[in-house]
Amino acid sequence: MIIEEASGGSMDNDKRLIIKIKRNASDAAANELISKYYKEMYAFVYKQTLDTELSLDLTQEIFIIVLKSIHNYDSKKAAFRTWLYKLASNRLIDYYRSKNYKEAQRVEPIEDYEFEDEYDMTISLEYREDFEKVTALVNELDPSSQQIIRLKLFGEYTFQEIALIEMIPESTVKTKYYAALKLIRKGMEVHHG
Repeated sequence: MIIEEASGGSMDNDKRLIIKIKRNASDAAANELISKYYKEMYAFVYKQTLDTELSLDLTQEIFIIVLKSIHNYDSKKAAFRTWLYKLASNRLIDYYRSKNYKEAQRVEPIEDYEFEDEYDMTISLEYREDFEKVTALVNELDPSSQQIIRLKLFGEYTFQEIALIEMIPESTVKTKYYAALKLIRKGMEVHHG
């Protein structure tokens, strides 16, 4: 199947770059690896923060962590992309636990937005409020459930892939995912009630 070959090729290329980075701290290889995943990581972070500046900062931090800990990466255990998502969602969990985040919980002035019409504005504000509520609820989950929710909802990973990442049975992943979703829905109903 062509698809498998293509994705396999991409994985081999990652391995080649990682070996270069590990062996001789190759900047060119590091840059190539980062630019390959940069947009994807930024999108993953942005979907969970809805804040451009913050997403840029966090994405940069994630890649700094990646380069610092790349010698711990074992290609036999996980594909690089998988490892990257795991680091990224750990960084998000840490961020939301951090003091900075709690201090940054401020309401943004509405004038900053340029809306096409009134209707647009109410949708976005409602979404933002809902988004903050969902984020708050996700942050209350235990780290393992957070990891599962983040990977499934925002990283678009399958249950099977998450089971491999978390090294737990797929049935456990599903159970935790649905339990977490239930909690989030319940929290949202209380919010809208």
